[in-house]
Amino acid sequence: MAKVLFVMTGVDHWTLNDGTKHPTGYWAEEFAAPYEALRGAGHEIVVATPGAVVPTVDRGSLAADANGGQAGAEKVAETLRAATELTRPIDLADVRLDDYDAVYYPGGHGPMEDLAVNADSARLLTAALASGKPLGVVCHAPAALLATADAEGRSPFAGYRVAAFSNAEETQAGLADKAPWLLQDRLVALGVDYREGEPWAPKIEVDRNLYTGQNPASSAPLAAELLKAL
Repeated sequence: MAKVLFVMTGVDHWTLNDGTKHPTGYWAEEFAAPYEALRGAGHEIVVATPGAVVPTVDRGSLAADANGGQAGAEKVAETLRAATELTRPIDLADVRLDDYDAVYYPGGHGPMEDLAVNADSARLLTAALASGKPLGVVCHAPAALLATADAEGRSPFAGYRVAAFSNAEETQAGLADKAPWLLQDRLVALGVDYREGEPWAPKIEVDRNLYTGQNPASSAPLAAELLKAL
């Protein structure tokens, strides 16, 4: 049995370029699919957020059309209800990487607001990458990689192949023109080797111990790869 840390956003909004707050949080499927896979294999999961805030689910991610129909939506909602780990997160500032066998970051727009500028998360990501332990990051959660840049803009993730939510997907979701910045653009500027797949289709990249996925549909395939690594 392994112990896996889920690092999650602690916010319930994303500030748009006009200053308005877009309601968000974490994306349900990106928590639920890996949670079910890892727990089903007998692994232990611990949730960490900035300040030990109980994470907020993006209500849009609970809709039927976001889950392949009503049955899928009900299954995801039931997983979230049963996941007691969500109700008792630890503080990200208190995390010791030595206590875990793998680290996983689910997305949603929330990480664009807080994890993208969070120093505790940056330290954890940098340490996890150097440790060789499996590090999974999906959809908008690669925004957290931006915080790993030093004063000169250099990041330990530069040169790594990374899949993440694309400009095309943000445009199709109707938020690209409202976004203060686009994740794909910022990751390219960070120096990662950004790899783009078809919008909304599963797309994962595995580069050494870094496992990344482009969108919600990529979370289950990413979890399967993490399970193999564990």
